[in-house]
Amino acid sequence: MKGREQENWLVLRAQSGDAEALDELLKTVQESLYRYIFNLVRERHLAEDILQEVFMRIYRKLGWLREPELFRAWAYRIATRETFRHLKRERRWADQVRDEEVLKMIPTPPPREEFAPELVGRLPQLVANISPASRAVIILYYLHEMSLDETAAVLEIPIGTVKSRLAYGLASLRERLNE
Repeated sequence: MKGREQENWLVLRAQSGDAEALDELLKTVQESLYRYIFNLVRERHLAEDILQEVFMRIYRKLGWLREPELFRAWAYRIATRETFRHLKRERRWADQVRDEEVLKMIPTPPPREEFAPELVGRLPQLVANISPASRAVIILYYLHEMSLDETAAVLEIPIGTVKSRLAYGLASLRERLNE
């Protein structure tokens, strides 16, 4: 089976009570959800805690999911809600704690040849300095390669808002690059 088809099959099996299928299903999204959450909160322990909350919500509400092919977007939507809930609760919107050692430990993919290595090295810091709302759109669209429609579905916002946040975030990145 192909990736998405197998994921759909795992969703159906997990909804029918198959614990092994649920475990396998959570493994398929664990790494990408963790990276997404970490990119939003910039703190390893907080990202791990939020991911656990996300998995608990998925476990409790999986039976309500009517369209198995929407599982991944649904999981990202839950992750987004939980992350923003934690950020609001801890009032980290403006002054997030950044653990530079953790950032250095995260393996970076090899840089693309068309970008200067200095630019690639500065990008995580530049992205971390834009608003969380724009950061979420940029991360989903560019790092997780979701379409604008999928990004809108995950964040539960209109596609026009996705486009404006993307434009704002990219403009902010360009400004910082030109400094």
